[in-house]
Amino acid sequence: MPAVLSGGNTRRSRASERSAGYRVGMGDGIAGTPEPPYVAVIFTSVRREGDDDRYAATAQAMDRLVAKQDGYLGHESAREGVGITVSYWRDEASARAWKDVAAHLAAQRRGRDVWYADYTVRIATVTRAYTKATSDQR
Repeated sequence: MPAVLSGGNTRRSRASERSAGYRVGMGDGIAGTPEPPYVAVIFTSVRREGDDDRYAATAQAMDRLVAKQDGYLGHESAREGVGITVSYWRDEASARAWKDVAAHLAAQRRGRDVWYADYTVRIATVTRAYTKATSDQR
């Protein structure tokens, strides 16, 4: 889960992201995100049976690693049959940089070879977002 920045973007620290009014999430609920636009990477998967311990250990390692990536805003995950993980990124360059981190590449390879019967990755730009608290402001 090395950042490459595009255009005139500047690197922001976790502290500055928090002070800007949003929570940097680790997949432990609904991720807090800034005002759009930002990028969402949607990973939908169907697991194969077995290798659960190594899968869980790798998932935890990726959670720790992705949290250190420049431009990472948080993620949400759910699995019951079909798994869906949505990670949020400041921009497409940040999301693309995560795809190329060596440890993440190794996890992707293991996923293709061992853990997933099928998967799809979709990248989208979020142009509008609201929460329960702000739903009347749509």
